[in-house]
Amino acid sequence: MTVMETTGTRADSCAGPSWGTDRRPDGQDRYTISEVVAFTGLTAHTLRWYERIGLMPHIDRSHTGQRRYSNRDLDWLGLVGKLRLTGMPVADMVRYAELVREGDHTYGERFELLKATREDVRARIAELQDTLAVLDRKITFYADAGQALASERS
Repeated sequence: MTVMETTGTRADSCAGPSWGTDRRPDGQDRYTISEVVAFTGLTAHTLRWYERIGLMPHIDRSHTGQRRYSNRDLDWLGLVGKLRLTGMPVADMVRYAELVREGDHTYGERFELLKATREDVRARIAELQDTLAVLDRKITFYADAGQALASERS
């Protein structure tokens, strides 16, 4: 079962990126850990760690005990990847996963958690834009200085 399936609630339509045309139809979507590694770029160690810490709370197993991931698991991993890119702490991602599993009554807390993360991202973007402006000024300075030196030598 996946995070979304454990709650019996409707799926978040913004769960994550589509993984392309290699996805199998729902119901036939049983991926090995090595296939998920190929899809996501995550390591098998990371996937196992996510499961161990509760970020991926339950992955179905084959009769031989091998993990079998579904399309929903891939969607969830896509969202986790986006949350990682935001700089969200792992503890907050785990808390978010717990809230999803708890059900619809946690929408408010999920909303606040994601809103705070969005504000952090906006602050980082502003900081990066300031940094980019400094770099642009330096690049312009060196470009102009290089042209001036070339003109003097001619």
